[in-house]
Amino acid sequence: MEHTDSHIIAQVLAGHTHHFDTLVERYSRQIFALVVRIADSPEDAEEITHDVFIKAFKHLVRFNGTSSFATWLYRIAYNTAISATRRHRPEIRFSDEQLAAISDTKIDDALDDPTEQRIALLHQALDMLPPDDKALVTLYYMEDHPISEIASITGLTVSNVKIRLMRTRKKLYLLMTRLDET
Repeated sequence: MEHTDSHIIAQVLAGHTHHFDTLVERYSRQIFALVVRIADSPEDAEEITHDVFIKAFKHLVRFNGTSSFATWLYRIAYNTAISATRRHRPEIRFSDEQLAAISDTKIDDALDDPTEQRIALLHQALDMLPPDDKALVTLYYMEDHPISEIASITGLTVSNVKIRLMRTRKKLYLLMTRLDET
């Protein structure tokens, strides 16, 4: 019989700490998949993922069940990965005027172009995004999390997530354009 996350958490909090291994096994691939898309390297992602589970274990008593354990764990992963990578990566900034000048049609055309060159530019541009923007793209477009869950994970409001995703799409377009020109 497979135990629910709630049952396992209760066991861990009751002193049966070895049950936490089940949660690590259950979620380590998903957490690593998120973190590796934010981090600078797979090695960094492994270290960050390890840190995520240590933090989750230390703070398990704070898990109150208002969200799923997976969402709570993703939030720890998101915050840990953002903090770790923010220190290493300079941020590229765009003015509000630059972002406002780009139409949704231009963005859709650029991002929906399936040519190898466009896909390569997209991957390069993704790697240039600030960690928090990269995390939003990962959660929404690559892992298909609903916006309401992304809001819970990131601590943003639903409307803020929508706005940030829109702005991030514009940043991707500008980065791809710059890369294409060089």
